[in-house]
Amino acid sequence: MAHQRSQRLDRLPPYLFAEMERKKKALQAQGKDIINLGIGDPDQPPPKAVLDKLTSALHDGGIHQYSPTTGTDEFRQGIAAWMKSRFDVTLDPPKEILLGVGSKEMIAHLPLAFTNPGDVVLFPEPGYPPYRSGTIFALCEPHVMPLTAKNRFLPDLAAVPESVWKRAKIVYVNYPNNPTGTSATPEFYAELVGYAKRYGVIVVSDAAYAELYYEKRPVSFLETKGARDVGIEVHSMTKTFNMAGWRVAWAAGNAELIETLRGLKANFDSGQFMALQKTATFALNECGKEMGAIREMYRRRRDVMVRGLRDLGWEIPMPESTFYLWFPVPFKTSSMLFADLLLEKANVVVTPGSGFGTHGEGYARIALTVTEDRLAEAVRRIAQVKP
Repeated sequence: MAHQRSQRLDRLPPYLFAEMERKKKALQAQGKDIINLGIGDPDQPPPKAVLDKLTSALHDGGIHQYSPTTGTDEFRQGIAAWMKSRFDVTLDPPKEILLGVGSKEMIAHLPLAFTNPGDVVLFPEPGYPPYRSGTIFALCEPHVMPLTAKNRFLPDLAAVPESVWKRAKIVYVNYPNNPTGTSATPEFYAELVGYAKRYGVIVVSDAAYAELYYEKRPVSFLETKGARDVGIEVHSMTKTFNMAGWRVAWAAGNAELIETLRGLKANFDSGQFMALQKTATFALNECGKEMGAIREMYRRRRDVMVRGLRDLGWEIPMPESTFYLWFPVPFKTSSMLFADLLLEKANVVVTPGSGFGTHGEGYARIALTVTEDRLAEAVRRIAQVKP
């Protein structure tokens, strides 16, 4: 059927993960054994206690009906309890917490709630692609804040022109950071709150990786004095408990912003399956030991991969958090050609930095989402690849 794509879609860069998936499947169709270190999709199931809780919840009366768009009272109260325990942040569950059907949809839809066409949205680059796509779908003007090793992959807020700050409506930040594995400092968040108050900009803190850390626990944007005056924070169960397919997330923070976002979401979704909500809050508040075990699993994987690639002479920074390695491309080639080379010659998928925006060029990302044995095998294969 002949049809015309919307201009919104035409303005988007190619979704890199879809292209990498296409190439991977083509090789698998030829019988190749592919080690996928591309997309950040946890390979292990949720802990047994979490699965048992879900099985039990399936038999609760009324559990299969529509959920409130906001999330059930039990869900929001459970989230408030965890946020208090984890970050010492006190939230009013009915007013300051909102259910999300995964963090991706919340991130992408946010500009539709808070901007008008032509407004400016600031976001980091390299960064999560939905920051840009959500901005484009809302007919807003993207303004990139480069993340560089020189600045510890923290955006230089002072480098954003005042004329841009005056037109900006939203600023996205993401810590622990995908793809760089960096955590933010309290000082950075305090500076960010200052800019947001000065220019009337809404801060959206994407904290999807808050519980994937190694030596030092990351701080929350909401711990910062004045943060709830200017913004919200988005959390996800995906990485914390291997629940990528469950699509459970939440936004927390400023009550007026939460209410506006609720009004938008009421027109886009009908909440999330209530058994998943019940199980998610159980996991957060009752499964701290299992959460720690997942972190330790990724720590072991990180150490295997960092050690193995450093032994090849590659420059591999040690990530503070997330399950990613972000490193300079070791060959004199573009990040995309580097990724293609590893896929074709070693049958190993890595993500080219260019997939996270032009400021990601020159880097590549590895997701630690296969077992230690498979990571070691990936290193052995990569060692045979010559530029």
